[in-house]
Amino acid sequence: MRPLVETFAVRVYYEDTDLSGHLYHASYLRFLERGRTEWLRRLGLSHREIAGGSGAIFAVSRLQIEYLAPAQMDDLLVVETQISAFRGASIEFKQRLFRGLAIATVLVATIRDGRPARIPNNLRHLFEASSLTRPDLKSRVSKTRSDRAANESKHSPHRSSGS
Repeated sequence: MRPLVETFAVRVYYEDTDLSGHLYHASYLRFLERGRTEWLRRLGLSHREIAGGSGAIFAVSRLQIEYLAPAQMDDLLVVETQISAFRGASIEFKQRLFRGLAIATVLVATIRDGRPARIPNNLRHLFEASSLTRPDLKSRVSKTRSDRAANESKHSPHRSSGS
């Protein structure tokens, strides 16, 4: 079984942009949240179902994001989401906003009654099955970074003209 990599398309609207017409930095976070929610739905679950059945909710406890390039109004973006690791009470997601725009690592903690709690066993088994081995985003992230570096060096004003 291949790990579940959910892709979710989202268009950049006027309300998502800053004064310059670029995607506002906090809008990236909303798009990533939607990607994680759609990943969960792809497994046949919803946040409301999980909270109602087990009392557990997921809360972001750590987020690391690298903004690689700006998105602009009317761009159609794709959010890619997959599990990269999970522990007793947390799940780590690797997410990418396609077109080389952003890469994020998001750690979500399982919370029950306002306190950290173990991931319920039924969810743990489902998450384990959805994250079986396949090269994760790390290799694709490295490629994106090296492609960006190569592209920047081509357009660098300090590049030798060869004369």
